[in-house]
Amino acid sequence: MRLAMIGDGRMGREIAALAAERGHEVVALVGAKENEGARWLTREHAALIDVAIEFTEPDAAAANVSACLSAGIPIVTGTTGWYDRLPALEAEAQRVRGSLFWAPNFSLGVALAMELMRRAGQLFAAHPQFGAQLVETHHDRKKDAPSGTALALVQAVERGFARPVPTSSIRVGHVPGTHTLLFDGPFEQVAITHEARDRRVFADGALRAAEWLRGRTGVFTMKDLLRTPEDS
Repeated sequence: MRLAMIGDGRMGREIAALAAERGHEVVALVGAKENEGARWLTREHAALIDVAIEFTEPDAAAANVSACLSAGIPIVTGTTGWYDRLPALEAEAQRVRGSLFWAPNFSLGVALAMELMRRAGQLFAAHPQFGAQLVETHHDRKKDAPSGTALALVQAVERGFARPVPTSSIRVGHVPGTHTLLFDGPFEQVAITHEARDRRVFADGALRAAEWLRGRTGVFTMKDLLRTPEDS
């Protein structure tokens, strides 16, 4: 594929490097200066791009997604902290028959853990002696707290648990991302943990999403990419 990488931070560089290893061509690596007002996206550029991958800042993400949809470019976005504007962009994608893939976390393991946590919430709902809490830890440069991943996991648990699940956020050091769901009873505790050991896990998932998105129209998430047997 011919890819545009919107965002030249650490994650953008990881994705661009992995894309080259897999035989894709990165035709644009867009930094913050070029990204102001999406001015990098000329008609000539749009004709060269099969899929765009966006990892930037919350205040830039919505404009980037909108610009790509208007240009007819399928876009994968991993930026979090702007989801109040997501419903409008999902509607825009449907209106223009565009392609939008969004996820707060592109780890395949997190997507599978989310289904596991959803089911655990259903099972523990029948036992009111257990309370639940999600604890998430990220590096100290992570700007949103709770993280988009934590919010998505909590929503999945609460669908079955039918009680609020509070979240604790820790920002320290260089942790790529750790999420632990705790079910705590009077005499025992059950924990489900996903721990990212390398940031390349997110680059791998974003590239898989881009490869999967090409040729499709609509709005998609990691659940569409993985499709558990229950959803078939």
